[in-house]
Amino acid sequence: MDLAFMPKDEIAVPKELREFMLTRAEETALGQKNGAKKQFRYGNLHIREYDDKFLVHTDKVDPRKDPIGHLVYDAPEVLVGLTCLILGGSKISKIFQNYGKSNKSTIATTVLSSIVAGYVGYVTTKKIKKYLE
Repeated sequence: MDLAFMPKDEIAVPKELREFMLTRAEETALGQKNGAKKQFRYGNLHIREYDDKFLVHTDKVDPRKDPIGHLVYDAPEVLVGLTCLILGGSKISKIFQNYGKSNKSTIATTVLSSIVAGYVGYVTTKKIKKYLE
């Protein structure tokens, strides 16, 4: 089992040791799957199921009860990425408006630039978060 890329706060439970799943854990789409087949939540517990193991960690805030709190405390990279996407797109759109251009290629360029700005914000914040762990 390769644990080199496992975050520090996750616990790996190999399936060959014991197949487990909390009976009241709910399958969810909330959270980054990170290549998992399925993911589950039970309160603040986040469980990812892979072919050979489960990875388990505890979030500070349950995203089903407080999505904004979860973004702030557990997934700030998503919040920063969305902010960069919105602000970047807004700024680029204003630049094009100042030049009096409004055609399909301008719209496509604005959308693409917004996505790039959001991705850069997301990746940068994720790297900073990992560095600070």
